[in-house]
Amino acid sequence: MPKNSKAPKAPKGTKVAKAKKKCCKDKPRCAQCPVVLMRLEKMGYAEHDPDKPRRFTVDRSVPKKAMLVARQR
Repeated sequence: MPKNSKAPKAPKGTKVAKAKKKCCKDKPRCAQCPVVLMRLEKMGYAEHDPDKPRRFTVDRSVPKKAMLVARQR
């Protein structure tokens, strides 16, 4: 049985984001940082995928203010 290497299709208006294993210590944090994705999840703009531990579905319409707050160090 071959493994499916493609990411699952995200619902319309969202995108699939894979969190990095470790934060790169940039300032501000990068968009793939696990901390940023968890903060967006708390704000309601992302959902954690229960099957894959590092995969999130993120709304495409995240307000700029919310993204700035999530990326703060």
